[in-house]
Amino acid sequence: MSGTLYLVATPIGNLGDLSPRAVETLSAVDFIAAEDTRVSLKLLNHFQIKKSLVSYHEHNAVSAGQEVLGRLLAGESCALVTDAGTPAISDPGEMLVRLCGEHGVEVLSIPGCCAAVNALAVSGLPTGRFTFEGFLSVNKRSRREHLESLRNETRTMIFHEAPHKLRPTLADFCQVFGPERRIALCRELTKLHEETRRCTLGEAAEYYQAHDPRGEYVLVVAGAEPKTGAAVTLEEGAAQVLALVEAGQRLKDAAREVADHTGLSRNELYAAALERRK
Repeated sequence: MSGTLYLVATPIGNLGDLSPRAVETLSAVDFIAAEDTRVSLKLLNHFQIKKSLVSYHEHNAVSAGQEVLGRLLAGESCALVTDAGTPAISDPGEMLVRLCGEHGVEVLSIPGCCAAVNALAVSGLPTGRFTFEGFLSVNKRSRREHLESLRNETRTMIFHEAPHKLRPTLADFCQVFGPERRIALCRELTKLHEETRRCTLGEAAEYYQAHDPRGEYVLVVAGAEPKTGAAVTLEEGAAQVLALVEAGQRLKDAAREVADHTGLSRNELYAAALERRK
């Protein structure tokens, strides 16, 4: 009979947030798969837990995943932990969970800290519907395409960001979402210097031009206002694009403008307008 993989959430800053159930699970399993064994060893030492550790991270996920799976199929139990937060959320642990599912290995979650949910809770923005977008790509084109796809997103959006990339990210947000869109910038959650700044995107960009970003950030951005009025079909939108082109606009710019006020896909409008021109 195979063992069980436990997804154990670890503190994102305050060690007091590790639950008694998490401590019990880490103490009971046969071994622990950790993102960084050095970081996890400090946590285990604090709680006087002595277990063998294996390294499991994005750069060795394929080989290490097979090693962990083999031990699970042999009947051992394993706890998967990241440096901070919940394993398998925006994390290579999702591949191990998928692998276990494919081989009939039971996976159980030991709940605890999740920076995204904590930030959403204190943001002051709507929490009923939200989308987690994780880290943006460092590739400018991929990054811009990602943000453009969210231009008309009405749900609250959650992003992770490192301090050295915060300024360009805020500049991109202002350009795509507009400087009046609301944002909550949550940094150093659960730590000594925890802070949440609630303002507009324009105000945030201005503030961080004058102040150096410090600590890891979770950015919670308000969604777009829902479109009102009658829905516009793709065919009608394409006709609007061509009317703007006839008035002197470039096709690309016209497609973007119509997309902004109709909620239709810019790429689909562009393609439909090209087809009509033929």
